[in-house]
Amino acid sequence: MSEPIDSPPQQPVQFRSNRRRLERGLRAIVLLAGLYVIVAYVAVPTAWQHVERKHPALDQAPTITHTKIGIPGDPLNIALVGTEEQVTKAMLAADWNPADPLTLKSSLRIAGDTVLHRPYNDAPVSNLYVWNRKEDLAFELPIGNDPRRRNHVRFWKSDKLDDQGRPLWLGAATLDTKVGFSHTTGEITHHISPDVDTERDKLLDDLQKAGAIASVDYVDNFQPKLDGHNGGGDPYHTDGRLAVGTLAGSMPSNSATAQPK
Repeated sequence: MSEPIDSPPQQPVQFRSNRRRLERGLRAIVLLAGLYVIVAYVAVPTAWQHVERKHPALDQAPTITHTKIGIPGDPLNIALVGTEEQVTKAMLAADWNPADPLTLKSSLRIAGDTVLHRPYNDAPVSNLYVWNRKEDLAFELPIGNDPRRRNHVRFWKSDKLDDQGRPLWLGAATLDTKVGFSHTTGEITHHISPDVDTERDKLLDDLQKAGAIASVDYVDNFQPKLDGHNGGGDPYHTDGRLAVGTLAGSMPSNSATAQPK
């Protein structure tokens, strides 16, 4: 008869229990180490980066423009951080034109060019007010051969500066679709597209394609209301976000020689 095969010695119950506890402990340590790496090297730097990019002028910043007599105007939906020279160079690099000052001469010209369908690439924009003053800069990108339709934006320079001495240029970007009578005052005015977010995004896209934007952040829930009417009575809707673009320190070489018109 063959001798019986000895069975392997059984591990003590206490040993198996200790081993399981050790394995669970090692898994917990690996998990905690992973969380530490994510928090310390990803989440915290990202949060600090966002804090550093938050311009002090955004604290209690206005959210909407007003007409000279105080009627609520276009919503503020974009901001640029940089010097006046950087803003002007960036807009020129994106092929947007500085708007002519609003004078009797320019007003008569835009009226005639609108009727006769003649281009006026530097046509003036009506004045709107933020921080109790009219816009500091205005730019436009014409559509077609007359001033009825155009992309345009107004900017107001903040008094507050960031830690690099740069102001915030708070802006309202809208699309003019036609000329008509104001629904609130009866004056002749441009009417805007209700989708102001698309105009905001177009301007950002043009600036990014021109290499003029270093970074873009969004302030969520900037607008307290997502629907409204501007000074001419035109309806608008928005996702409520303010896009904040930090301008690049230098413009690309193909725009270095561009000069304001």
